[in-house]
Amino acid sequence: FGSLLGLCLMIQIITGLFLAMHYTADTTTAFSSVTHICRDVNYGWLIRYMHANGASMFF
Repeated sequence: FGSLLGLCLMIQIITGLFLAMHYTADTTTAFSSVTHICRDVNYGWLIRYMHANGASMFF
């Protein structure tokens, strides 16, 4: 059970770093940066969904 939590934590950290490379926190461009991640980054949609589902599994 502990190894699964460790795997979820590593997925969260790695995907979070990749998402943070392309995300902008400005309120006017935040939505545009999320759509940029999903459309223009190679497998960005997969990284985003792995990060969201990894958070659900972790908690």
